[in-house]
Amino acid sequence: MAATTAPPSSCEIARLPEDLLAASIARTAPRDACRAAAVSPAFRAAADSDAVWANFLPRDLPPLADGELSPAPPSKKALFMRLTDSPVLLADGLMSTWLDRETGAKCYMLSARALCIIWGDTPEYWRWIPLTDSRFSEGAELRAVCWLEIRGNIHCKMLSQNSTYAAYMVFKLSDESYGLDYPLQEAAVIIGESKFTRQVCLQGHENEGEDEEEVPQNYRSLMVPAIRRRLRRRNRPMPPGVIVPKKRADGWMEMEMGEFKNEEGEDGEVSITLMETRGGNWKKGLLVRGIEIRAKK
Repeated sequence: MAATTAPPSSCEIARLPEDLLAASIARTAPRDACRAAAVSPAFRAAADSDAVWANFLPRDLPPLADGELSPAPPSKKALFMRLTDSPVLLADGLMSTWLDRETGAKCYMLSARALCIIWGDTPEYWRWIPLTDSRFSEGAELRAVCWLEIRGNIHCKMLSQNSTYAAYMVFKLSDESYGLDYPLQEAAVIIGESKFTRQVCLQGHENEGEDEEEVPQNYRSLMVPAIRRRLRRRNRPMPPGVIVPKKRADGWMEMEMGEFKNEEGEDGEVSITLMETRGGNWKKGLLVRGIEIRAKK
């Protein structure tokens, strides 16, 4: 009687040891590991294992504030997903961090208190107000200055190596804001010997007035000053290449200040600056939440 042979496995990869599968998947990216887990049950145990996701987690994550990861995630994958879902506060409460879901790169936000704001501690020029829609407890509100200078710094070793980043000013403007559309501001990002500069406009008119109707000429003299200023901004052409803000999903505005590459073994600091000090014009109505540094897509 002829011997019967077992039918071949529907997935030959299932014959490989789980630790070998995990070692292979750990050399990919977080998105690839998720895809592997979804493609085949044979991959799922390996792709979801701590051995894989420990490789995607940074080994030098800064100390977090108490309770930021409470309750503790049950696995390395759950920890990774928690750190990509929303920012967590660092121990000093002045910065927050999260991971980029596609690459695992460390991202940060420097709160307004972590920045150097010229005249920031002078109540006539700036005041500190509570924030109800931010992880940070307070923001800096511009009352009136003619010298606008905001600086932020972060050590290169806090960032992921061989990663490209972009820096963003995160802010709001009050209805009474003025002087932030002209003269244009200059944004600069400096790392090592490299310096990236560009012209930006905090009070740029992208998306401004989308829902507003055109005001007849004979009614313009009756408009309140804030509306007249908004109309002048809409009628003033923006020079080519000037970066203007965009609205975020969380209701704040963000403006890209520049990008940089954090090379392997880079030492020193990244310096990020926003300035307008030449025009002498008075400015008002800027509410600073902070500077965000995140992986460049």
